[in-house]
Amino acid sequence: MLLLAIETSCDETAAAVVKDGCQMLSSVVSSQIAIHAEYGGVVPEIASRKHLEMITPVVSQALREAGLTMKDIQGVVATRGPGLAGALLVGLSAAKAIAFAQAVPFVGVHHIEGHIFAAFLEQPVAFPFLALVVSGGHTHLYLVENFGRYTTLGRTIDDAAGEAFDKSAKIMGLEYPGGARIDALARGGDCQAVRLPRPLINDGSLNFSFSGLKTAMLQRIAKHPVTIPGQDASDLCASFQEAVCDVLAFKTEAALRQNGIQRLVVAGGVACNSALRSRMNRMAADLGVELHIPTSALCGDNAAMLAVAGNYYLCNGYASPLSQDVTATWEMDRIKDQFS
Repeated sequence: MLLLAIETSCDETAAAVVKDGCQMLSSVVSSQIAIHAEYGGVVPEIASRKHLEMITPVVSQALREAGLTMKDIQGVVATRGPGLAGALLVGLSAAKAIAFAQAVPFVGVHHIEGHIFAAFLEQPVAFPFLALVVSGGHTHLYLVENFGRYTTLGRTIDDAAGEAFDKSAKIMGLEYPGGARIDALARGGDCQAVRLPRPLINDGSLNFSFSGLKTAMLQRIAKHPVTIPGQDASDLCASFQEAVCDVLAFKTEAALRQNGIQRLVVAGGVACNSALRSRMNRMAADLGVELHIPTSALCGDNAAMLAVAGNYYLCNGYASPLSQDVTATWEMDRIKDQFS
Protein backbone atom coordinates (compact mmCIF):
# COMPACT_ATOMS: atom_id res chain seq x y z
CA MET A 1 0.00 0.00 0.00
CA LEU A 2 1.25 3.47 -0.93
CA LEU A 3 0.29 5.90 1.82
CA LEU A 4 0.37 9.67 1.87
CA ALA A 5 0.93 10.84 5.46
CA ILE A 6 0.34 14.36 6.82
CA GLU A 7 1.46 15.80 10.16
CA THR A 8 0.51 19.26 11.52
CA SER A 9 0.11 18.78 15.27
CA CYS A 10 2.31 21.71 16.32
CA ASP A 11 4.77 23.83 14.34
CA GLU A 12 6.02 21.52 11.59
CA THR A 13 4.10 21.07 8.35
CA ALA A 14 5.10 17.60 7.18
CA ALA A 15 4.14 15.12 4.47
CA ALA A 16 5.59 11.79 3.43
CA VAL A 17 4.96 8.87 1.11
CA VAL A 18 5.55 5.44 2.63
CA LYS A 19 5.18 2.03 1.00
CA ASP A 20 3.79 -0.91 2.99
CA GLY A 21 4.31 0.90 6.28
CA CYS A 22 8.08 0.44 6.23
CA GLN A 23 9.68 1.88 3.08
CA MET A 24 9.99 5.67 3.20
CA LEU A 25 9.86 7.03 -0.34
CA SER A 26 9.89 10.68 0.72
CA SER A 27 9.69 12.81 3.85
CA VAL A 28 9.30 16.57 3.77
CA VAL A 29 9.25 18.78 6.87
CA SER A 30 8.70 22.54 6.78
CA SER A 31 9.78 23.97 10.14
CA GLN A 32 8.43 27.13 11.74
CA ILE A 33 11.27 27.51 14.26
CA ALA A 34 12.50 30.81 12.81
CA ILE A 35 8.98 32.28 12.95
CA HIS A 36 8.28 31.33 16.58
CA ALA A 37 11.80 32.09 17.86
CA GLU A 38 10.84 35.77 18.04
CA TYR A 39 8.21 34.88 20.66
CA GLY A 40 10.28 32.35 22.60
CA GLY A 41 7.81 29.54 21.89
CA VAL A 42 5.04 28.34 19.60
CA VAL A 43 2.15 30.77 19.02
CA PRO A 44 -0.87 28.56 18.11
CA GLU A 45 -2.62 31.05 15.81
CA ILE A 46 0.56 31.77 13.87
CA ALA A 47 1.28 28.04 13.60
CA SER A 48 -2.18 27.36 12.15
CA ARG A 49 -1.87 30.11 9.55
CA LYS A 50 1.56 28.89 8.48
CA HIS A 51 0.20 25.35 8.09
CA LEU A 52 -2.50 26.71 5.77
CA GLU A 53 0.18 28.39 3.71
CA MET A 54 2.52 25.38 3.51
CA ILE A 55 0.28 22.28 3.39
CA THR A 56 -0.19 22.24 -0.40
CA PRO A 57 3.46 22.83 -1.38
CA VAL A 58 4.69 20.33 1.21
CA VAL A 59 2.32 17.58 0.01
CA SER A 60 3.24 18.34 -3.61
CA GLN A 61 6.94 18.10 -2.79
CA ALA A 62 6.50 14.78 -0.98
CA LEU A 63 4.75 13.29 -4.01
CA ARG A 64 7.35 14.73 -6.38
CA GLU A 65 10.29 13.35 -4.38
CA ALA A 66 8.61 9.92 -4.30
CA GLY A 67 8.19 10.04 -8.08
CA LEU A 68 4.42 9.65 -7.78
CA THR A 69 1.22 11.53 -8.45
CA MET A 70 -1.91 11.79 -6.35
CA LYS A 71 -3.50 9.04 -8.47
CA ASP A 72 -0.90 6.56 -7.22
CA ILE A 73 -1.85 7.04 -3.55
CA GLN A 74 -3.87 4.14 -2.07
CA GLY A 75 -4.59 5.62 1.35
CA VAL A 76 -4.16 8.77 3.42
CA VAL A 77 -3.13 9.06 7.08
CA ALA A 78 -2.93 12.18 9.23
CA THR A 79 -2.43 13.17 12.84
CA ARG A 80 -5.82 13.39 14.56
CA GLY A 81 -4.42 14.42 17.93
CA PRO A 82 -3.21 15.33 20.44
CA GLY A 83 -1.84 18.75 19.62
CA LEU A 84 -2.91 22.31 18.86
CA ALA A 85 -6.51 22.14 17.66
CA GLY A 86 -6.14 24.73 14.91
CA ALA A 87 -2.94 23.18 13.61
CA LEU A 88 -4.44 19.69 13.66
CA LEU A 89 -7.48 20.89 11.70
CA VAL A 90 -5.34 21.97 8.77
CA GLY A 91 -3.66 18.59 8.31
CA LEU A 92 -6.68 16.44 9.07
CA SER A 93 -8.94 18.46 6.76
CA ALA A 94 -6.40 18.26 3.93
CA ALA A 95 -6.03 14.50 4.40
CA LYS A 96 -9.78 13.91 4.38
CA ALA A 97 -10.23 16.08 1.29
CA ILE A 98 -7.54 14.15 -0.57
CA ALA A 99 -9.02 10.81 0.49
CA PHE A 100 -12.48 11.89 -0.67
CA ALA A 101 -11.24 13.27 -3.99
CA GLN A 102 -9.16 10.16 -4.76
CA ALA A 103 -11.75 7.70 -3.38
CA VAL A 104 -9.20 6.05 -1.07
CA PRO A 105 -9.46 5.18 2.64
CA PHE A 106 -8.34 7.56 5.37
CA VAL A 107 -7.27 7.03 8.99
CA GLY A 108 -6.51 9.46 11.80
CA VAL A 109 -3.54 8.41 13.92
CA HIS A 110 -2.40 9.37 17.41
CA HIS A 111 0.66 11.64 17.33
CA ILE A 112 2.50 9.67 20.04
CA GLU A 113 1.59 6.39 18.36
CA GLY A 114 3.45 7.76 15.35
CA HIS A 115 6.52 8.56 17.43
CA ILE A 116 6.58 5.07 18.94
CA PHE A 117 6.52 3.36 15.55
CA ALA A 118 9.04 5.68 13.89
CA ALA A 119 11.66 3.08 14.86
CA PHE A 120 9.91 0.56 12.57
CA LEU A 121 10.92 2.63 9.53
CA GLU A 122 14.51 1.58 10.27
CA GLN A 123 14.09 -1.84 11.87
CA PRO A 124 11.04 -3.84 13.01
CA VAL A 125 10.63 -4.38 16.74
CA ALA A 126 9.02 -7.55 18.11
CA PHE A 127 6.01 -7.18 20.41
CA PRO A 128 5.72 -6.65 23.32
CA PHE A 129 8.09 -3.80 24.04
CA LEU A 130 8.39 -0.82 26.37
CA ALA A 131 8.24 2.68 24.89
CA LEU A 132 9.62 5.80 26.54
CA VAL A 133 8.21 8.84 24.75
CA VAL A 134 9.89 12.15 25.63
CA SER A 135 8.91 15.34 23.84
CA GLY A 136 7.86 18.91 24.45
CA GLY A 137 4.37 17.88 25.51
CA HIS A 138 4.76 14.26 26.63
CA THR A 139 6.85 12.14 28.96
CA HIS A 140 5.22 8.70 29.11
CA LEU A 141 6.12 5.06 29.59
CA TYR A 142 3.95 2.63 27.62
CA LEU A 143 3.68 -1.13 27.42
CA VAL A 144 3.13 -1.78 23.71
CA GLU A 145 1.55 -5.20 23.07
CA ASN A 146 0.54 -4.61 19.45
CA PHE A 147 -0.82 -1.90 17.17
CA GLY A 148 -3.64 -0.18 19.04
CA ARG A 149 -2.91 -2.02 22.30
CA TYR A 150 -1.14 0.30 24.71
CA THR A 151 -1.03 0.50 28.50
CA THR A 152 0.23 3.62 30.22
CA LEU A 153 2.69 2.61 32.94
CA GLY A 154 3.86 6.08 33.92
CA ARG A 155 3.48 9.68 32.87
CA THR A 156 4.46 13.17 33.88
CA ILE A 157 2.20 14.69 36.52
CA ASP A 158 3.14 18.23 35.47
CA ASP A 159 5.75 19.41 32.94
CA ALA A 160 7.07 17.16 30.18
CA ALA A 161 10.84 16.71 29.90
CA GLY A 162 10.99 18.71 26.67
CA GLU A 163 9.02 21.53 28.23
CA ALA A 164 11.46 21.60 31.16
CA PHE A 165 14.36 21.81 28.69
CA ASP A 166 12.82 24.68 26.74
CA LYS A 167 11.67 26.68 29.78
CA SER A 168 14.97 26.21 31.60
CA ALA A 169 16.75 27.42 28.48
CA LYS A 170 14.50 30.47 28.40
CA ILE A 171 15.31 31.15 32.06
CA MET A 172 19.00 31.07 31.12
CA GLY A 173 18.43 33.47 28.23
CA LEU A 174 19.08 30.89 25.50
CA GLU A 175 17.39 31.11 22.12
CA TYR A 176 14.37 29.00 21.14
CA PRO A 177 14.28 26.02 20.75
CA GLY A 178 16.12 25.70 24.03
CA GLY A 179 16.55 21.95 24.25
CA ALA A 180 19.11 21.84 21.46
CA ARG A 181 20.93 24.85 22.93
CA ILE A 182 21.27 23.16 26.33
CA ASP A 183 22.54 19.98 24.69
CA ALA A 184 25.21 21.91 22.79
CA LEU A 185 26.42 23.90 25.81
CA ALA A 186 26.37 20.83 28.08
CA ARG A 187 29.03 19.10 26.01
CA GLY A 188 31.68 21.38 27.46
CA GLY A 189 30.35 21.27 31.04
CA ASP A 190 30.76 19.30 34.26
CA CYS A 191 27.53 17.40 34.98
CA GLN A 192 28.40 17.24 38.70
CA ALA A 193 29.10 20.96 39.09
CA VAL A 194 25.60 22.02 40.23
CA ARG A 195 23.38 20.08 42.61
CA LEU A 196 19.85 19.83 41.25
CA PRO A 197 16.85 17.73 42.40
CA ARG A 198 15.69 14.44 40.84
CA PRO A 199 11.89 14.75 41.33
CA LEU A 200 9.92 11.56 42.16
CA ILE A 201 12.97 9.37 41.61
CA ASN A 202 12.34 7.37 44.80
CA ASP A 203 8.55 7.63 45.14
CA GLY A 204 7.95 4.02 44.06
CA SER A 205 5.87 4.96 41.02
CA LEU A 206 6.73 5.12 37.33
CA ASN A 207 5.49 8.69 37.05
CA PHE A 208 7.60 11.74 36.27
CA SER A 209 7.71 15.35 37.46
CA PHE A 210 9.88 18.10 36.05
CA SER A 211 8.28 21.29 37.40
CA GLY A 212 10.45 21.18 40.54
CA LEU A 213 13.59 20.87 38.46
CA LYS A 214 12.52 23.85 36.39
CA THR A 215 11.91 25.84 39.60
CA ALA A 216 15.34 24.83 40.88
CA MET A 217 16.85 26.23 37.68
CA LEU A 218 14.96 29.51 38.17
CA GLN A 219 16.23 29.83 41.75
CA ARG A 220 19.77 28.95 40.72
CA ILE A 221 19.88 31.59 37.98
CA ALA A 222 18.43 34.21 40.35
CA LYS A 223 21.27 33.62 42.82
CA HIS A 224 24.05 32.77 40.36
CA PRO A 225 23.60 34.42 36.94
CA VAL A 226 25.58 32.74 34.16
CA THR A 227 27.58 34.08 31.25
CA ILE A 228 26.76 32.74 27.79
CA PRO A 229 28.94 31.39 26.41
CA GLY A 230 30.87 30.54 29.57
CA GLN A 231 31.98 27.63 31.72
CA ASP A 232 29.37 28.39 34.37
CA ALA A 233 26.60 28.14 31.75
CA SER A 234 28.03 24.90 30.36
CA ASP A 235 28.27 23.40 33.86
CA LEU A 236 24.68 24.34 34.64
CA CYS A 237 23.41 22.91 31.35
CA ALA A 238 25.34 19.68 31.88
CA SER A 239 24.04 19.37 35.45
CA PHE A 240 20.46 20.01 34.36
CA GLN A 241 20.72 17.51 31.54
CA GLU A 242 22.20 14.91 33.89
CA ALA A 243 19.30 15.36 36.32
CA VAL A 244 16.73 14.78 33.56
CA CYS A 245 18.60 11.73 32.27
CA ASP A 246 18.90 10.29 35.78
CA VAL A 247 15.14 10.42 36.27
CA LEU A 248 14.28 9.07 32.81
CA ALA A 249 16.79 6.21 33.05
CA PHE A 250 15.79 5.26 36.61
CA LYS A 251 12.08 5.07 35.82
CA THR A 252 12.63 3.27 32.52
CA GLU A 253 14.85 0.63 34.13
CA ALA A 254 12.25 0.11 36.85
CA ALA A 255 9.52 -0.35 34.22
CA LEU A 256 11.62 -2.87 32.28
CA ARG A 257 12.31 -4.90 35.41
CA GLN A 258 8.75 -4.78 36.72
CA ASN A 259 7.26 -5.94 33.43
CA GLY A 260 9.98 -8.38 32.38
CA ILE A 261 10.40 -6.65 29.02
CA GLN A 262 13.59 -7.08 27.00
CA ARG A 263 12.91 -4.54 24.22
CA LEU A 264 12.87 -0.76 24.55
CA VAL A 265 11.94 2.01 22.12
CA VAL A 266 12.89 5.60 23.00
CA ALA A 267 11.06 8.17 20.88
CA GLY A 268 10.02 11.80 20.63
CA GLY A 269 11.90 15.03 20.10
CA VAL A 270 13.96 14.79 23.32
CA ALA A 271 15.31 11.45 22.06
CA CYS A 272 17.56 13.63 19.86
CA ASN A 273 19.43 14.69 23.02
CA SER A 274 22.96 13.29 22.92
CA ALA A 275 23.21 12.69 26.68
CA LEU A 276 19.91 10.80 26.78
CA ARG A 277 20.86 8.62 23.81
CA SER A 278 24.19 7.81 25.47
CA ARG A 279 22.55 7.04 28.82
CA MET A 280 19.92 4.76 27.26
CA ASN A 281 22.59 2.88 25.32
CA ARG A 282 24.59 2.27 28.50
CA MET A 283 21.51 1.20 30.45
CA ALA A 284 20.37 -1.19 27.71
CA ALA A 285 23.83 -2.73 27.50
CA ASP A 286 23.96 -3.22 31.28
CA LEU A 287 20.51 -4.86 31.32
CA GLY A 288 20.92 -6.86 28.11
CA VAL A 289 17.93 -5.04 26.62
CA GLU A 290 17.35 -4.60 22.87
CA LEU A 291 17.28 -0.83 22.32
CA HIS A 292 15.73 1.07 19.42
CA ILE A 293 16.17 4.85 19.08
CA PRO A 294 15.31 6.34 15.67
CA THR A 295 17.72 8.68 13.91
CA SER A 296 17.26 12.33 14.85
CA ALA A 297 15.25 13.08 11.70
CA LEU A 298 12.64 10.53 12.78
CA CYS A 299 12.64 11.59 16.45
CA GLY A 300 11.31 15.05 15.69
CA ASP A 301 7.83 15.61 14.31
CA ASN A 302 7.50 14.13 10.82
CA ALA A 303 4.78 12.55 8.72
CA ALA A 304 6.49 9.28 7.76
CA MET A 305 6.19 7.96 11.32
CA LEU A 306 2.37 8.04 11.04
CA ALA A 307 2.37 5.63 8.11
CA VAL A 308 3.53 2.61 10.12
CA ALA A 309 0.41 2.36 12.27
CA GLY A 310 -1.70 3.85 9.47
CA ASN A 311 -0.68 1.05 7.12
CA TYR A 312 -1.60 -1.57 9.73
CA TYR A 313 -5.03 -0.05 10.36
CA LEU A 314 -5.96 0.40 6.71
CA CYS A 315 -4.71 -3.06 5.68
CA ASN A 316 -6.86 -4.54 8.43
CA GLY A 317 -9.98 -2.60 7.50
CA TYR A 318 -9.80 0.01 10.27
CA ALA A 319 -10.51 3.19 8.33
CA SER A 320 -11.75 6.40 9.93
CA PRO A 321 -14.94 8.13 8.79
CA LEU A 322 -14.52 11.38 6.86
CA SER A 323 -16.63 13.01 9.59
CA GLN A 324 -13.83 12.41 12.12
CA ASP A 325 -12.79 15.52 14.01
CA VAL A 326 -9.51 16.43 15.68
CA THR A 327 -8.96 15.87 19.39
CA ALA A 328 -6.56 18.14 21.24
CA THR A 329 -6.31 15.60 24.07
CA TRP A 330 -6.42 11.86 23.47
CA GLU A 331 -5.29 9.04 25.76
CA MET A 332 -3.26 6.29 24.07
CA ASP A 333 -5.15 3.65 26.05
CA ARG A 334 -8.35 4.66 24.21
CA ILE A 335 -7.07 4.54 20.63
CA LYS A 336 -8.94 1.34 19.86
CA ASP A 337 -12.24 3.03 20.77
CA GLN A 338 -12.28 4.93 17.47
CA PHE A 339 -12.56 1.65 15.58
CA SER A 340 -15.21 0.02 17.79
